[in-house]
Amino acid sequence: MLNTIENKSAIDQLLLVMKKLRDPELGCAWDKLQTFKSLTPYLLEESYEIIDTIDRNDVNALRSELGDLLFLIVFYAHLANEQHLFNFDDICYEASEKLQRRHPHLFQTQNTIAPNQPNDWEQIKHNERKLKQKMSLLDDIPHSLPALMKADKIQKRCASVGFDWQSIQPVLDKVYEEIDEVMDEASKTPVIPSRLEEELGDLLFSVVNLTRHFGFKSEDVLQKANNKFEQRFRNVEQYISNTGRDIKSVSLEEMEQIWQHIKK
Repeated sequence: MLNTIENKSAIDQLLLVMKKLRDPELGCAWDKLQTFKSLTPYLLEESYEIIDTIDRNDVNALRSELGDLLFLIVFYAHLANEQHLFNFDDICYEASEKLQRRHPHLFQTQNTIAPNQPNDWEQIKHNERKLKQKMSLLDDIPHSLPALMKADKIQKRCASVGFDWQSIQPVLDKVYEEIDEVMDEASKTPVIPSRLEEELGDLLFSVVNLTRHFGFKSEDVLQKANNKFEQRFRNVEQYISNTGRDIKSVSLEEMEQIWQHIKK
């Protein structure tokens, strides 16, 4: 059985399983073909599956999905080790070292903390970026982040150096301004798609900013809106189905009436 491989600890067992899967001669054909790039879709998929189990409060499924994500991290570590870049221990050490560095009030004695050494998480990260000689505050924001998350992170990063409105009203005014600019482009004849697209992007960015100023994360807010809309539409479908009709045969006006009935 896999759970008794050489009586190893759980993590050593997983590392050994990974090594066997990548064995040049006896390993799994699929695993031997994988690269850093090819594993990316699975990394994203597993992350979203973890979030789904948390939202459903399914603890057993969460344990399994976390295992899948851990396996991918082990896989990346093994690929890096094959290329003599780093290994799994290096990943663990760097994570531990970073957390200790960012929590000096917990892991350093009072005597070793300089008077001007910050305890603020964002300030410490800002100082780390300075040490790395980044050209911009935005340099290390991943390009592949989902758009809403990336917009939120960009805005927070700029706010960390004071480039941000200090009250809600100008943020809200900006949203209204962007709506006007969208409608202005949409009313032109002919409509220039690239300009309309740009204005729609500006509107979305400003809504993310408004959401952030109210203390929410746009990704979470929109996901909840998605879930609410999905549930209501499913109820509309069920309501129509109960009348023995196909939803395609129902007019928009009647569907709207059913929708309003379900909302109440």
